[in-house]
Amino acid sequence: MSNTSPPTPSVPRPSGYASDAPTGRVRVHHLREMKEKGLRFSAVTCYDATFARLVDAARIEVVLVGDSLGNVIQGQETTLPVTVDHIVYHTAAVARGLRHGHLVADMPFMSYRNADVALHNAGRMLAEGSAHAVKLEGGAEVADIVRQLVQAGIPVMGHIGLTPQSVHAMGGHKVQGRGMTARKRLVADALALEAAGCYAIVLEAIPAELASEVTQLLKIPTIGIGAGAQCDGQILVIYDLLGLDPHGHKPKFVKKFANLGEQVLAALTQYRDDVSTSTFPGPEHVYHDPSVAPPSAPGA
Repeated sequence: MSNTSPPTPSVPRPSGYASDAPTGRVRVHHLREMKEKGLRFSAVTCYDATFARLVDAARIEVVLVGDSLGNVIQGQETTLPVTVDHIVYHTAAVARGLRHGHLVADMPFMSYRNADVALHNAGRMLAEGSAHAVKLEGGAEVADIVRQLVQAGIPVMGHIGLTPQSVHAMGGHKVQGRGMTARKRLVADALALEAAGCYAIVLEAIPAELASEVTQLLKIPTIGIGAGAQCDGQILVIYDLLGLDPHGHKPKFVKKFANLGEQVLAALTQYRDDVSTSTFPGPEHVYHDPSVAPPSAPGA
């Protein structure tokens, strides 16, 4: 029995896409070129090879193996229990299914508490996980760590605003950057990360006006999640955008582009019913040995 499967059909990129990315790997400089040309790019989280092939076929530019896997894969209440080993494992799986997208690995809680620890863990994500870059949370306070990672040849994506690893310090999942003091601090964080060498910054759950201001200030791309339409790119958790958890609570910024959870439930229910009535497997799903008489039907 063959383990091969037909190739997933690809979707053409929009006309005018930057540089050589239509036929090659999306690199850091492609994202910079897209910002300069005013072209928006898309990003999604992904945790396995099957989804990675589909994401690649859709020509999504950036794929993040997020520590959100703690929520959607492991069933945790927060991202804090996710380990470096978890991220490396899932990143390697995604990398096997990805041929075009730019692959970023999240650095989980306490994995970059100092430069030495950060260099070791980020190195694992690139060497063992086959990531192209890492993402870490925090602003000016992590700028020195960012700088040392970049100097070591590791591309770094920043993440400010609502940073899930600081959920307890923030008092929950709350919109950030409201009020003049908070706005100034977030702008300063963005500029500090750019100066430290980040090639892009995720802006999560901040007012759209502030995200627009930051996007215009920075020469590097911004990627919004709950930050309005003026960011250079957008990112969503793939399980959220596909509607794979129809009963779960979702933030205001999530748009369901499908309701696959309902379809999966219907398919599983039909499968259960077909098995219980011996409708499945049918004659077309079984193998036979021509030298042996076929078995009698159940109940015969």
